[in-house]
Amino acid sequence: MSERLEDIAAAIVANGKGLLAADESSGTIKKRFDVIGVESTADSRRDYREMMFRTKDAMTRYISGVILYDETIRQKAADGTPLVDIIKASGAIPGIKVDAGAKPLAGFPGDTVTEGLDGLRERLADYYKLGARFAKWRAVIDIDTTRGVPSATSIGANTHALARYAALCQEAGIVPIVEPEVLMDGTHDIGTCYEVSKATLTKLYDELYAARVVLEGTILKPNMVLSGKKSGTVDSPEEVAAKTIKLFRETVPAAVPGIAFLSGGQEDEEATANLNAINAIGPHPWKLTFSYGRALQAAPQKAWSGKASNVAAGQAAFTHRAHMNHLAALGKWKASLEQAA
Repeated sequence: MSERLEDIAAAIVANGKGLLAADESSGTIKKRFDVIGVESTADSRRDYREMMFRTKDAMTRYISGVILYDETIRQKAADGTPLVDIIKASGAIPGIKVDAGAKPLAGFPGDTVTEGLDGLRERLADYYKLGARFAKWRAVIDIDTTRGVPSATSIGANTHALARYAALCQEAGIVPIVEPEVLMDGTHDIGTCYEVSKATLTKLYDELYAARVVLEGTILKPNMVLSGKKSGTVDSPEEVAAKTIKLFRETVPAAVPGIAFLSGGQEDEEATANLNAINAIGPHPWKLTFSYGRALQAAPQKAWSGKASNVAAGQAAFTHRAHMNHLAALGKWKASLEQAA
């Protein structure tokens, strides 16, 4: 496979394929395992992820790449095969989360800034040797209009860090996935989400240009435009699609090969239905696909529940969700297909 950044980026957003975000921190996966009554250990985390990476149908047909956590990129399967090699054998590309998490932004209550630039050049060189060909950095933009959150300072600090990260990735031969997540947790309406997302993306592309990042060798991982969870409003897929595409047409250069949405706390089917509606109103200048964590994994996690005897059930659940999102990435999903399964 070619090592050109543009080719790797194109492969990540290949027709109908998307990313499996398996980069939960140890703290996050412990919370998910608590729900299914599984103790979170290095072995149980490996067994769970190995189950997904060995799901041949899903991995070869629907998954273009896997975002890994530092622990996972170094782990070996139960039979001694490096997990990275299992991913590569399926035709998917291994990737790595490289940020050090969102921390409170000094002087701006309610705002955060993502840390992790110190030592990043050396970490990227190490990850490249371990097989990573793309990386991910998540900036977190919360909305709380009563407190003036987000501030322009927070948007500026986060997008500047994303640009510096992206430039370092490209220097290392790694495609940067640029993730400015406007959270859907608040009480805000869909219009407020649109305005904050627009301010964020406008600033982001200013910063990427200033940092001389080659846009053809990047992927954008944004939120969809949605009302906040606490607003009491559930937006129709058609409204989400219309607002999201309007936002991108105003802010995302056509040079960007693809946009891989985060699910951001949406329910499994909701994330699929919204992605489908977005693709149904195409054509678009970019490929629009998924980079889902929970929306791909909640069902297989529950089906597996830590038991070796449930591996086949877990793999079937993973294949189903990956297949549904594959169809949504092509604008061909229907709700009736969920019931049929």
